[in-house]
Amino acid sequence: MIIQLSWNDILLSALPLLVIIAILCRMRLGVGRQLLTGILRTLVQLSLVGTVLTAVFVHENPLWTIAFALVMIATGTYEVTRRQSRKFVCGLSVAFSVIGLLSAALFATGYALLVVLDVSPWWRAQYAIPLLGMILGNTMNGISLGLNTLTDGVWQQRAAIENRLALGESAQEAIREIKRDCLRNALTPIINALAVCGVVSLPGMMTGQILAGNDPQIAARYQMMIMYLIASGCAAGCLVTVMLASKRLFDHRDRLRLDRLKLQ
Repeated sequence: MIIQLSWNDILLSALPLLVIIAILCRMRLGVGRQLLTGILRTLVQLSLVGTVLTAVFVHENPLWTIAFALVMIATGTYEVTRRQSRKFVCGLSVAFSVIGLLSAALFATGYALLVVLDVSPWWRAQYAIPLLGMILGNTMNGISLGLNTLTDGVWQQRAAIENRLALGESAQEAIREIKRDCLRNALTPIINALAVCGVVSLPGMMTGQILAGNDPQIAARYQMMIMYLIASGCAAGCLVTVMLASKRLFDHRDRLRLDRLKLQ
Protein backbone atom coordinates (compact mmCIF):
# COMPACT_ATOMS: atom_id res chain seq x y z
CA MET A 1 0.00 0.00 0.00
CA ILE A 2 1.32 3.43 -0.97
CA ILE A 3 0.96 6.11 1.70
CA GLN A 4 -0.38 9.24 0.03
CA LEU A 5 1.34 12.47 1.07
CA SER A 6 -0.61 15.69 1.51
CA TRP A 7 0.83 19.21 1.46
CA ASN A 8 0.60 19.20 5.26
CA ASP A 9 2.86 16.15 5.30
CA ILE A 10 5.36 17.99 3.06
CA LEU A 11 5.39 20.96 5.42
CA LEU A 12 5.89 18.65 8.39
CA SER A 13 8.87 17.02 6.65
CA ALA A 14 10.46 20.44 6.18
CA LEU A 15 9.79 21.57 9.77
CA PRO A 16 13.02 20.16 11.33
CA LEU A 17 15.10 21.88 8.64
CA LEU A 18 13.26 25.17 9.21
CA VAL A 19 14.09 24.96 12.93
CA ILE A 20 17.78 24.38 12.11
CA ILE A 21 17.71 27.31 9.66
CA ALA A 22 16.33 29.56 12.37
CA ILE A 23 19.18 28.51 14.69
CA LEU A 24 21.78 29.08 11.95
CA CYS A 25 20.39 32.52 11.17
CA ARG A 26 20.49 33.45 14.85
CA MET A 27 24.13 32.32 15.00
CA ARG A 28 24.87 34.38 11.86
CA LEU A 29 26.88 31.61 10.17
CA GLY A 30 25.90 32.72 6.68
CA VAL A 31 24.28 29.48 5.47
CA GLY A 32 20.76 29.80 6.80
CA ARG A 33 19.56 31.92 3.87
CA GLN A 34 21.10 29.47 1.38
CA LEU A 35 19.29 26.54 2.99
CA LEU A 36 16.01 28.46 2.99
CA THR A 37 16.49 29.30 -0.68
CA GLY A 38 17.14 25.62 -1.34
CA ILE A 39 13.89 24.66 0.37
CA LEU A 40 11.89 27.15 -1.69
CA ARG A 41 13.60 26.15 -4.94
CA THR A 42 12.91 22.47 -4.25
CA LEU A 43 9.26 23.21 -3.53
CA VAL A 44 8.73 25.30 -6.67
CA GLN A 45 10.86 23.22 -9.03
CA LEU A 46 9.49 19.81 -8.03
CA SER A 47 5.92 21.10 -8.10
CA LEU A 48 6.40 22.41 -11.63
CA VAL A 49 8.24 19.29 -12.77
CA GLY A 50 5.51 17.06 -11.36
CA THR A 51 2.87 19.01 -13.29
CA VAL A 52 4.88 19.04 -16.52
CA LEU A 53 5.79 15.34 -16.32
CA THR A 54 2.16 14.41 -15.77
CA ALA A 55 1.30 16.12 -19.05
CA VAL A 56 4.32 14.61 -20.84
CA PHE A 57 3.43 11.09 -19.68
CA VAL A 58 -0.20 11.47 -20.74
CA HIS A 59 0.61 12.95 -24.17
CA GLU A 60 3.61 10.83 -25.12
CA ASN A 61 5.57 12.38 -27.94
CA PRO A 62 9.29 12.18 -28.81
CA LEU A 63 9.47 15.96 -29.20
CA TRP A 64 8.26 16.50 -25.64
CA THR A 65 10.75 13.98 -24.28
CA ILE A 66 13.65 15.50 -26.23
CA ALA A 67 12.63 19.04 -25.25
CA PHE A 68 12.53 18.09 -21.57
CA ALA A 69 15.93 16.40 -21.88
CA LEU A 70 17.42 19.52 -23.48
CA VAL A 71 16.10 21.67 -20.64
CA MET A 72 17.74 19.29 -18.16
CA ILE A 73 21.07 19.47 -20.01
CA ALA A 74 20.88 23.27 -20.29
CA THR A 75 20.17 23.62 -16.57
CA GLY A 76 22.97 21.22 -15.71
CA THR A 77 25.36 23.20 -17.92
CA TYR A 78 24.41 26.43 -16.18
CA GLU A 79 25.03 24.91 -12.75
CA VAL A 80 28.42 23.50 -13.79
CA THR A 81 29.70 26.76 -15.27
CA ARG A 82 28.30 28.85 -12.41
CA ARG A 83 30.46 26.97 -9.93
CA GLN A 84 33.75 27.40 -11.79
CA SER A 85 36.32 29.64 -10.08
CA ARG A 86 38.33 30.02 -13.31
CA LYS A 87 36.30 29.79 -16.51
CA PHE A 88 37.57 29.40 -20.04
CA VAL A 89 37.23 32.41 -22.34
CA CYS A 90 34.82 32.57 -25.29
CA GLY A 91 32.24 30.43 -23.54
CA LEU A 92 34.36 27.29 -23.77
CA SER A 93 33.42 26.26 -20.23
CA VAL A 94 29.83 26.05 -21.45
CA ALA A 95 30.86 24.06 -24.52
CA PHE A 96 32.91 21.58 -22.47
CA SER A 97 30.04 21.13 -20.00
CA VAL A 98 27.50 20.54 -22.75
CA ILE A 99 29.73 17.99 -24.48
CA GLY A 100 30.41 16.19 -21.20
CA LEU A 101 26.74 16.01 -20.24
CA LEU A 102 25.73 14.93 -23.75
CA SER A 103 28.38 12.20 -23.66
CA ALA A 104 26.94 10.87 -20.42
CA ALA A 105 23.37 11.13 -21.72
CA LEU A 106 24.04 9.37 -25.01
CA PHE A 107 26.38 6.74 -23.61
CA ALA A 108 24.68 5.70 -20.39
CA THR A 109 21.02 6.65 -20.96
CA GLY A 110 21.06 5.45 -24.56
CA TYR A 111 22.60 2.13 -23.53
CA ALA A 112 20.02 1.70 -20.76
CA LEU A 113 17.04 2.41 -23.00
CA LEU A 114 18.18 0.45 -26.06
CA VAL A 115 20.10 -2.46 -24.57
CA VAL A 116 19.38 -3.02 -20.88
CA LEU A 117 15.66 -2.20 -20.72
CA ASP A 118 14.94 -2.54 -24.45
CA VAL A 119 12.29 0.20 -24.23
CA SER A 120 10.04 0.52 -27.26
CA PRO A 121 9.77 3.22 -28.39
CA TRP A 122 13.07 4.43 -26.94
CA TRP A 123 11.76 7.92 -26.17
CA ARG A 124 9.08 6.82 -23.69
CA ALA A 125 9.17 9.58 -21.08
CA GLN A 126 8.36 7.20 -18.21
CA TYR A 127 11.79 5.60 -18.62
CA ALA A 128 13.93 8.13 -20.49
CA ILE A 129 13.44 11.18 -18.26
CA PRO A 130 14.00 9.58 -14.81
CA LEU A 131 17.07 7.70 -16.05
CA LEU A 132 18.50 10.80 -17.71
CA GLY A 133 17.86 12.90 -14.61
CA MET A 134 19.74 10.55 -12.29
CA ILE A 135 22.68 10.23 -14.68
CA LEU A 136 22.92 13.96 -15.44
CA GLY A 137 22.70 14.95 -11.77
CA ASN A 138 25.71 12.87 -10.81
CA THR A 139 27.65 13.68 -13.99
CA MET A 140 27.10 17.41 -13.43
CA ASN A 141 28.76 17.22 -10.00
CA GLY A 142 31.66 15.20 -11.40
CA ILE A 143 32.29 17.58 -14.29
CA SER A 144 32.16 20.58 -11.97
CA LEU A 145 34.73 19.04 -9.62
CA GLY A 146 36.93 17.92 -12.52
CA LEU A 147 37.05 21.29 -14.26
CA ASN A 148 37.71 23.16 -11.03
CA THR A 149 40.56 20.83 -10.11
CA LEU A 150 42.05 21.15 -13.60
CA THR A 151 42.03 24.93 -13.87
CA ASP A 152 43.08 25.52 -10.25
CA GLY A 153 45.83 22.93 -10.52
CA VAL A 154 47.25 24.33 -13.75
CA TRP A 155 47.17 27.88 -12.38
CA GLN A 156 48.84 26.98 -9.09
CA GLN A 157 51.48 24.75 -10.71
CA ARG A 158 52.09 26.90 -13.79
CA ALA A 159 55.81 27.38 -12.98
CA ALA A 160 56.37 23.64 -12.60
CA ILE A 161 54.50 22.95 -15.84
CA GLU A 162 56.58 25.50 -17.72
CA ASN A 163 59.77 23.87 -16.38
CA ARG A 164 58.64 20.42 -17.47
CA LEU A 165 57.80 21.74 -20.93
CA ALA A 166 61.25 23.35 -21.13
CA LEU A 167 62.82 19.97 -20.32
CA GLY A 168 61.15 18.46 -23.36
CA GLU A 169 57.96 16.91 -21.99
CA SER A 170 54.78 17.14 -24.04
CA ALA A 171 51.85 19.19 -22.80
CA GLN A 172 49.86 16.17 -21.68
CA GLU A 173 52.88 14.64 -19.94
CA ALA A 174 53.45 17.90 -18.06
CA ILE A 175 49.94 17.87 -16.58
CA ARG A 176 49.46 14.11 -16.26
CA GLU A 177 49.38 14.27 -12.45
CA ILE A 178 46.90 17.15 -12.50
CA LYS A 179 44.61 15.22 -14.84
CA ARG A 180 44.86 12.22 -12.54
CA ASP A 181 43.80 14.42 -9.62
CA CYS A 182 40.95 15.84 -11.72
CA LEU A 183 39.47 12.44 -12.49
CA ARG A 184 40.04 11.20 -8.94
CA ASN A 185 38.18 14.18 -7.47
CA ALA A 186 35.45 14.01 -10.10
CA LEU A 187 34.76 10.31 -9.56
CA THR A 188 35.24 10.14 -5.78
CA PRO A 189 31.53 10.84 -5.00
CA ILE A 190 30.25 8.05 -7.24
CA ILE A 191 33.02 5.67 -6.08
CA ASN A 192 32.01 6.33 -2.48
CA ALA A 193 28.35 5.80 -3.38
CA LEU A 194 29.16 2.45 -5.00
CA ALA A 195 31.22 1.39 -1.99
CA VAL A 196 28.50 1.99 0.62
CA CYS A 197 25.43 1.22 -1.50
CA GLY A 198 23.16 -1.14 0.41
CA VAL A 199 25.45 -1.24 3.48
CA VAL A 200 25.48 2.31 4.79
CA SER A 201 22.75 3.76 2.58
CA LEU A 202 19.71 2.62 0.66
CA PRO A 203 19.73 4.85 -2.47
CA GLY A 204 16.76 6.80 -3.73
CA MET A 205 15.33 4.46 -6.35
CA MET A 206 15.47 1.40 -4.09
CA THR A 207 13.98 3.29 -1.15
CA GLY A 208 11.22 4.69 -3.35
CA GLN A 209 10.28 1.29 -4.71
CA ILE A 210 10.27 -0.28 -1.24
CA LEU A 211 8.06 2.55 0.08
CA ALA A 212 5.77 1.96 -2.91
CA GLY A 213 5.35 -1.67 -1.84
CA ASN A 214 7.60 -3.44 -4.36
CA ASP A 215 9.61 -6.57 -3.56
CA PRO A 216 12.98 -5.51 -2.01
CA GLN A 217 14.80 -8.00 -4.28
CA ILE A 218 13.36 -6.37 -7.39
CA ALA A 219 14.07 -2.92 -5.96
CA ALA A 220 17.67 -3.98 -5.30
CA ARG A 221 18.14 -5.11 -8.92
CA TYR A 222 16.81 -1.81 -10.24
CA GLN A 223 19.18 0.03 -7.93
CA MET A 224 22.14 -2.05 -9.15
CA MET A 225 21.29 -1.14 -12.74
CA ILE A 226 20.95 2.55 -11.89
CA MET A 227 24.22 2.69 -9.93
CA TYR A 228 26.18 1.05 -12.74
CA LEU A 229 24.64 3.36 -15.34
CA ILE A 230 25.24 6.46 -13.21
CA ALA A 231 28.88 5.45 -12.72
CA SER A 232 29.27 4.80 -16.46
CA GLY A 233 27.74 8.12 -17.44
CA CYS A 234 29.67 10.07 -14.83
CA ALA A 235 32.98 8.48 -15.81
CA ALA A 236 32.36 9.04 -19.53
CA GLY A 237 31.25 12.65 -19.12
CA CYS A 238 34.12 13.57 -16.79
CA LEU A 239 36.73 11.86 -18.97
CA VAL A 240 35.57 13.63 -22.13
CA THR A 241 35.36 17.02 -20.41
CA VAL A 242 38.77 16.81 -18.73
CA MET A 243 40.47 15.61 -21.93
CA LEU A 244 38.97 18.43 -24.01
CA ALA A 245 39.67 21.12 -21.41
CA SER A 246 43.25 19.98 -20.81
CA LYS A 247 44.02 20.17 -24.53
CA ARG A 248 42.61 23.68 -24.70
CA LEU A 249 45.07 24.88 -22.04
CA PHE A 250 47.89 24.43 -24.58
CA ASP A 251 48.36 25.47 -28.20
CA HIS A 252 49.55 23.35 -31.14
CA ARG A 253 53.16 24.01 -30.10
CA ASP A 254 52.57 22.69 -26.56
CA ARG A 255 52.82 26.14 -24.98
CA LEU A 256 50.83 26.78 -21.80
CA ARG A 257 48.04 29.25 -22.58
CA LEU A 258 46.70 30.65 -19.33
CA ASP A 259 45.31 33.57 -21.34
CA ARG A 260 42.51 31.19 -22.28
CA LEU A 261 41.29 31.32 -18.69
CA LYS A 262 39.39 34.12 -17.02
CA LEU A 263 41.56 34.55 -13.94
CA GLN A 264 39.73 35.78 -10.87
